[in-house]
Amino acid sequence: MVTGKMWSYKDFQINEGFKPESKHFQYFFVVSEKGEKRCNYCVWIDDENLAPSAGPKEFEEIISLKREKWSRWVRTKIDKGDFRNLVLKLEKKSQKEIDMDQLKKKLEPE
Repeated sequence: MVTGKMWSYKDFQINEGFKPESKHFQYFFVVSEKGEKRCNYCVWIDDENLAPSAGPKEFEEIISLKREKWSRWVRTKIDKGDFRNLVLKLEKKSQKEIDMDQLKKKLEPE
């Protein structure tokens, strides 16, 4: 993850940044408390919601336009004590939260 910005909220430190080398848009917020990682929150944008030629310049524009809204989502999760590893998946006409731990369980062979 490329560190984009570090900030604090209540007793938590948030390190946010874009995941380079990813084939998809992934923007992470890593939440730590007293130096210990608590969880990851991530924003994913479906490829079909991006221009076919979307690249670093377009990603930076998306981040600058949406970062504050995503930061509010992170603060809300912290306020609720929701420290699951979550993805906020942005789709064409909606958005949904995905619990990464539940997703991993579905993908693992039995």
